Amino acid sequence: MSAGWWIPDLLTGGAAVAAAGLFYAVRYPGASWLAPSITSGSKRRKAIAITFDDGPSESTPDLLQLLEAHQARCTFFQCGYHVERLPDIAKQVLAAGHEIGNHTYSHAALYFRPAQFIADEIYLAQEAISRVCGVVPKFFRPPYGARWFGLRRALTHFELKCVMWSGLGLDWKLNAEGIYQRLRKCIRPGAIFCLHDGRELAERPDIRPTIEAVRRLLPELREQGFELIPVSDLLCQTTSPSA
Repeated sequence: MSAGWWIPDLLTGGAAVAAAGLFYAVRYPGASWLAPSITSGSKRRKAIAITFDDGPSESTPDLLQLLEAHQARCTFFQCGYHVERLPDIAKQVLAAGHEIGNHTYSHAALYFRPAQFIADEIYLAQEAISRVCGVVPKFFRPPYGARWFGLRRALTHFELKCVMWSGLGLDWKLNAEGIYQRLRKCIRPGAIFCLHDGRELAERPDIRPTIEAVRRLLPELREQGFELIPVSDLLCQTTSPSA
């Protein structure tokens, strides 16, 4: 047997380790190799930030009414495409006291994309949101929670902070009960919850499971004494990634 028989196995093992490391950097919420990523706020304050991605959508006003009833102020990571499609609803989010973040223009996955594509997606969303709503987002969330090479530089250029989550509702595929139970397990001071008031680029998406889960969750959070505040307020006592 050749003395080099083990080399292919070693290379295969090394490639597997590298692939696992890259997957971690791309998809794990707390990973900061490809971009500094925030997953929570200060644990010294009994507060939670509930965030919504992929909007605005035709159903966002129903969600806004529910949030107003419980005095919950949230952060909406909006897609530039939907902001241009539904400008009045995008402005309603801001008028209701919520915060708007950048969720790219077209909700395209950023992985395996060149740096210029990533920068363009962020720029187009920033431009659409600022033009329609009159505010320049300070926070960014990547579509599918997936970061890639070139994102760090783009975030620095546009002065954005990448906000991930400590609780993911999986509300695009679970029913209301499943969403509610997932997030209940993540209730703690400084938590950031990720939900969706849209479904990628779909028009008139069905977000009834999300709304019903939020309807059940908000009273429970209030009964436990939690403030429900935007990401910017949650982070006012902590600026370090993955705090």
